[in-house]
Amino acid sequence: MFENLTSRLSRVLDSVRGQGRLTEEQINAAARELRMALLEADVALPVVKDFVDHVKQAALGVEITKSLKPGQEFLRVVQQQLTETLGGKAEPLNLRQQPPAIILMAGLQGSGKTTTTGKLARLLKEQEKKKVMVVSCDVYRPAAIEQLRVVAGQVGAEWFASESGQDPVAIAQAALAEAKRQYVDVLIVDTAGRTTVDEAMMKEIAALHAAITPVETLFVVDSMTGQDAAKTARAFADVLPLTGVILTKVDGDARGGAALSVRQVTGRPIKYLGVGEKSDKLEVFHPDRIATRILGQGDVLGLIEETARKVDQDKALKLAQKLKKNKRFDLEDFREQMLQVQNMGSMESLLEKLPGGMQLQAQLKNVDADKQMRRTVAIINSMTMQERRFPDLIKASRKRRIAAGAGVEVQEVNKLMRQFETTRDMMKKVASGGMAKMMRGLAGRLPPGMMPRR
Repeated sequence: MFENLTSRLSRVLDSVRGQGRLTEEQINAAARELRMALLEADVALPVVKDFVDHVKQAALGVEITKSLKPGQEFLRVVQQQLTETLGGKAEPLNLRQQPPAIILMAGLQGSGKTTTTGKLARLLKEQEKKKVMVVSCDVYRPAAIEQLRVVAGQVGAEWFASESGQDPVAIAQAALAEAKRQYVDVLIVDTAGRTTVDEAMMKEIAALHAAITPVETLFVVDSMTGQDAAKTARAFADVLPLTGVILTKVDGDARGGAALSVRQVTGRPIKYLGVGEKSDKLEVFHPDRIATRILGQGDVLGLIEETARKVDQDKALKLAQKLKKNKRFDLEDFREQMLQVQNMGSMESLLEKLPGGMQLQAQLKNVDADKQMRRTVAIINSMTMQERRFPDLIKASRKRRIAAGAGVEVQEVNKLMRQFETTRDMMKKVASGGMAKMMRGLAGRLPPGMMPRR
């Protein structure tokens, strides 16, 4: 996500980091590089100008030029301005009203509205514990209504049936009446998209908005369209009272122009990011965390939250208790850890949230970590339970049988055993109090203030 922008900004910051004193000439040179980096990221020109002007103004101030660590202060200024440009703080959905709270989804064709409707329904259902109903008012696109029915089934949301040829306003009003009857907390209305911003489309969605008065009107836009995303969002904002934006396909956006332009161009906050195709790949947009990710400092808080949601807490507790009792970490435990990591998503998305994750990704550029993890699980699956519990039993003849069962070479089994032994040694350290040392080591790689206080 935003790899190109991260790479360019990292080079700019490296040029000033470690300097004993920053001169005006160095700051001007860094500002020029910042401008080029943002323009290459397809950020809207007014946003680029405003961003660079603010950074220069702060960098030429007393706090930078007379600082003992000017490089770190310059990083702080850039991070602060990035956070401000992205919106300052997270702005959650406003669902504090008499149920059902209505959310209207707007956007162009192909932006991912229907898929995002399903993702949002799942997020509200699982994280906010809401009863959610979805309805499609897209009576033009073939199979649009059926697509939403399937998506609703996948995420466990209520679905209100509609048909092609019906009036979109009538569909929405009927869905609202049914949502009230079923005591639904949130009704999400998916609307028709077009290939361009045309007058007929705008009139229809404006009439729809007037008929149901949604508490949230969200504009769904493909982030890979760069600053065009911001221009389209502004065109919608001129007609509809938008309350927020959802950027989709962010996982495929190496530039980041849309994220940096939308807030300033439209005056509307980004509320969510679509970071993958699966229904759980919708993230709340935190400007401060995205700023640290863009600057290559990771998103440790986001990683902790994701771990808390997706890791089986009961299994994690059982393993911790087992290690405390000095019972040995075995291959079955190792397999369970692999499955837990797989459940959290791709290795690439996890590395993005670690400080220095970009460098780690570069080192693993030609390595398919997810494929290797699946292979590891397959090899352990071909072992007997006795072999998993007592790894020392696995000698040459057993390795040949295990390799044949998993469809791999014996060298792959040997490689797995070495990885397991390294992990087992690490687990011993954790069980004997080594976790504190590991956390102190991690703290040295985090930005100031990121580690929790005792």
